[in-house]
Amino acid sequence: MYTPHTERDIAEMLAAVGVSSLDELLKVPDAVALKAQLDIVPALAESDIARRFTHMAQKNTAVSMPSFLGAGAYRHYAPPAIASLVMRGEFLTAYTPYQAEVSQGYLQAIYEWQTYICLLTGMEIANASVYDGATALAEGVIMALNANGRKRVLVSRAIHPNYRAVLKTYCDGLDVEIDELALRADGTTDFATLREALASKAYAAVAVQSPNVFGCVDVLPADALATIRESETVPIAVVAEAMSLGALATPASWGAQIVVGEAQSFGNPLAYGGPYVGFIAATPEHMRRIPGRLAGKTVDTHGKTAYVLTLQAREQHIRRERATSNICTNQAHCALVATVYLALLGKTGLRDVAAHNLARSRELATAVSSAGCKLQFDAPFFNEIVLNVGRPANDVLAALQARGILGGVDLGRWYPEFAHCILMCATELTTTSEINALASALKEVAHVPAGV
Repeated sequence: MYTPHTERDIAEMLAAVGVSSLDELLKVPDAVALKAQLDIVPALAESDIARRFTHMAQKNTAVSMPSFLGAGAYRHYAPPAIASLVMRGEFLTAYTPYQAEVSQGYLQAIYEWQTYICLLTGMEIANASVYDGATALAEGVIMALNANGRKRVLVSRAIHPNYRAVLKTYCDGLDVEIDELALRADGTTDFATLREALASKAYAAVAVQSPNVFGCVDVLPADALATIRESETVPIAVVAEAMSLGALATPASWGAQIVVGEAQSFGNPLAYGGPYVGFIAATPEHMRRIPGRLAGKTVDTHGKTAYVLTLQAREQHIRRERATSNICTNQAHCALVATVYLALLGKTGLRDVAAHNLARSRELATAVSSAGCKLQFDAPFFNEIVLNVGRPANDVLAALQARGILGGVDLGRWYPEFAHCILMCATELTTTSEINALASALKEVAHVPAGV
């Protein structure tokens, strides 16, 4: 029931804050108040509004440029069937999955999403998605903290800087310390200090991203995994480019107990405008610690297949002090898009798309290397490379953009020691002509001094 404030209530509240009226409460100070009339377009017909928006959209010339941007957000082809399927009424219900009897479409979609994530990661359980890859990492670390009660975590410096920034925000509030593993010269994580670091048994988790922020395949070697297990530390795998799961070994195969990541690559548009679609998967011992929801499959009293929420370890459903996370929802529609994408492609289709990414990135590496630049790292990579251009990367990128090419990401914004390096990405949407155009432009704008 909605009960409005009475005049007496309003008067008492105004007196408490020291003003005499609502107008005085809401008055904009003269120092910042707008004096002139706003230049607002008058009311227009719908067709005129459409033309106006089209004209405004045409000012965004970047959409027509060849793009080699990546760094956690990737261009992939999305079959048109996705848009039609995900808008069906079976999914677009006004009810949330709490009401299983009227949410069977979405519950089935969540169940199938969980199944796909388990297949791709090699894990036994997966949740109903979270906000994005960065919050998935933070929630995965909290799972590890809850598993062993320790208050420090060890993360690779090759994990995406934005992911590490979100993790730091979470850990600051939990009084958890974060330490970092250094980089090797080949662009992968340096595990040389791991045994010494874990000897104290102070770390709850060790987190490694593969492919890492530089595009390098970066998995736990056998000796590092053995050290982690000896110290009863939880190994966490981070996946920022989900398409790599169609080509590389599963995180489970190299020892991860918790896998967190971002599934934007599976059919979700780059410019969605909100969180993408994070995922968390784990081995069974972490089932009671996984945040959010888990959907399960059962039968009803008539023996028909039915889907229900089988585990909801969040404060909306259980006592706050017992909640494993304060995450209050999941990116259900984005996860639905990813589920339909994976269903349309199937196992061989996903493998084929991943193979195209591999082929295009190697074509890119060969072309830009012939342009007088050199690859900064020599570790195996998926669809991203780091190119040393021998001068401030930002200058080179500006020159490329002036020639109509979005050349990549300036790594110096995150790693000062790589201020002369550009992170470049190629996917199945990258064409040979675009790669050749980039290589030709690099010959004009990039200069690598001898010995660099």
